[in-house]
Amino acid sequence: MTIDEMNTRYGAPGRIVFRKGHCGYPEVAIANKYGSAEIALMGANVLSYRPTGHSPVIFRPSRRDYNRGESIHGGIPVCWPQFGRLAIPGMSAHGFARIMPFSVRGTQYSEDMTEVTLALVSSPETRELWPHDFDLEVKVSVSMKLNLAMTTKNTGSEPFEFTGGFHPYFLVRERDAVSVRGLSGCDYVYAVDMTDHTLAGDLAMDKAADHVFKMPPVLKHEVALIDPGLRRAVAMASNGNANTVVWNPGPGSGIGDLEEDDWRRFVCVEPVTGWPKAVEALAPGDRQTLTVAIQSVAEPTTPEAE
Repeated sequence: MTIDEMNTRYGAPGRIVFRKGHCGYPEVAIANKYGSAEIALMGANVLSYRPTGHSPVIFRPSRRDYNRGESIHGGIPVCWPQFGRLAIPGMSAHGFARIMPFSVRGTQYSEDMTEVTLALVSSPETRELWPHDFDLEVKVSVSMKLNLAMTTKNTGSEPFEFTGGFHPYFLVRERDAVSVRGLSGCDYVYAVDMTDHTLAGDLAMDKAADHVFKMPPVLKHEVALIDPGLRRAVAMASNGNANTVVWNPGPGSGIGDLEEDDWRRFVCVEPVTGWPKAVEALAPGDRQTLTVAIQSVAEPTTPEAE
């Protein structure tokens, strides 16, 4: 389907617009009175989010000339069918969904919400990487918050195990001044050396981090990224994640699409269905959904995700 055809079928003037974008594939811009977001069909990556009256919330590298198969270290990548490297032997880190083109399944809007639904389904190409039939659907909407939902459905005849997650790169003024609130008392694994720890208080982001937190068994997990430099908190409420990962590579990471000092400008707070392996197998016909809502709160005193 061409970009013109997408705009005719799925677009809405001033609300939903398709255009040429990331990796030469289309991207879609969605907007309303509450804010705007841009989503690449390549990987269903949310490239930007800006609430009305606020500064941008999402970090994106200055590089724009990506080719298919190259991962972007910015936006909100979709990590699937594994998060990290340990769930599926031989598969590349964070799986293949983030480097696959998604199709448009639908759009909708109302006075208070604008939404796009993207999908990736099993094909001969995906079966060469992972021998299972699936339907992966990603919904992105702008309302008073940025809302994301990733639903995995087993469309095959055998159960399969997977892990999935969103990998938000949150834009900050200076990493060393930032902290993460809402994880105190949680056990975590420091994934660099696989040692176990328990967090007391807020997590200060004054050094490189690769912390995998075990979340308590509640319906909604609430975490806030406190940024004094931008005088805001970014509040994140998630459901369907057994873990939350906090990551920043620090200097000298050698990540190809990041500039030398880009590590100072982002902190990743990532809801994950399970790590290092799946929580449970997904039976034929069953589905699992991971959701996250992101909200920017100006000049916080005691910020909380709503």
